[in-house]
Amino acid sequence: MIVYPSELSSAAIRSLIGSASDDVIFVGDARYQIEFTSRARDRMIETLRAWNAGLVFSDGVDRPRADYQFGSIRDDFDFGPVVALSVPWARQALDRYDSGEAFAWGGLYDLRLKLSMDAPIVRIPEPLYASTDPDRRTSSEKHFDYVDPAARAYQAEMEQIATAHLRRIGAYLPAREQNSPGGTAFPVEASVVIPVRNRDRTIGDAIRSALDQVSDFRFNVIVVNNHSVDRTSEVIAAVEDDRLIPIVPIRTDLGIGGCWQEALESNRCGRYALQLDSDDLFEATDVLARVVETMRTEQVAMLVGSYTTVDFSLNTIAPGLVDHAEWTAENGHNNALRVNGFGAPRAYDVSVVRRLGFPNVSYGEDYAMGLRVSREYRIGRIFDSLYLCRRWEGNTDSAPTVNQVNRFNAYKDWLRTAEIRARVVLNGREG
Repeated sequence: MIVYPSELSSAAIRSLIGSASDDVIFVGDARYQIEFTSRARDRMIETLRAWNAGLVFSDGVDRPRADYQFGSIRDDFDFGPVVALSVPWARQALDRYDSGEAFAWGGLYDLRLKLSMDAPIVRIPEPLYASTDPDRRTSSEKHFDYVDPAARAYQAEMEQIATAHLRRIGAYLPAREQNSPGGTAFPVEASVVIPVRNRDRTIGDAIRSALDQVSDFRFNVIVVNNHSVDRTSEVIAAVEDDRLIPIVPIRTDLGIGGCWQEALESNRCGRYALQLDSDDLFEATDVLARVVETMRTEQVAMLVGSYTTVDFSLNTIAPGLVDHAEWTAENGHNNALRVNGFGAPRAYDVSVVRRLGFPNVSYGEDYAMGLRVSREYRIGRIFDSLYLCRRWEGNTDSAPTVNQVNRFNAYKDWLRTAEIRARVVLNGREG
């Protein structure tokens, strides 16, 4: 039977599972119009039973999806508008892991995480239905939905569910107390790091924004020019300031993460490294000073600020301030496994991240480093806007295709899988 629950509360999901008269039910999103292809429902039922799965989902017509992984614990994982559920597995999960929760929105999310502990969650890589998405926004416009202040009560509930799951599987970590080590000599106190490739329209503004910083310590600006073929190199060369350190890597296969590693390993790099993307700007001239002072005072290995989204002309656009207010010192390092990013700008203690190393990719490299740092060290926060994040047609992620979105999400899910397994081992739950 096809069931469209009017809500996704714990009570609604329990009622749905408890009243089911068959061993398989289909749960669909009532906002979508769904048209199944021939034998689609039989295909999902057959797969559910053949795999002894807890949940089965599929591609849609012209809408491929990513496979589910052990680390796919984010609440907005794209299953599509219809899934097949095993009633016996669902009942066992609700009974085995019941702790009397009463969630207003997260009943299905909670059930899915519990199901995943005992039964496979399986994607059928076949287009089994066509559907009409009522949300006509592009993927880039939907990108910031999870940081919408109006959704913070919802996000707090999702964090509670995800944290309980991490506790059940042995991946939960208590608040990080280990301080940043320090002790290494550096040529300057701080460096602003700007990786760049083919940004001749914006790199000049970014460099000036960095050089305009005012502080009582010495700093420099390291621009890693990743073999630009437009006028970017000329714009960089035209800046006359001995604090500007241009680097052109020898290797030609570097992503943004590889460029970051080039900057960190330079003998000109400072004790603290502050990120600035090549099309963005600092919001004021005291950003670097505030970041360094906070990192010194709190002795953290990484710090994340907040930013304001703007258009190319620096006019504020939705969602405006993005402050990742869901972060707390007590649980941010656990909740980071549920959300898709840490925020910006990001700053690092170079003595820590040099050792850990950035992955050589151009998407998710910052998320990978944030997860890795938070496993061992505390991360500081500044919730004021420090940074203007330009959203324009030149952004790498301005209009990703469905396949790109799937690839990006699959990579971040892989990062979560690796990090969760590392935390389970750290807790002594696996050897």
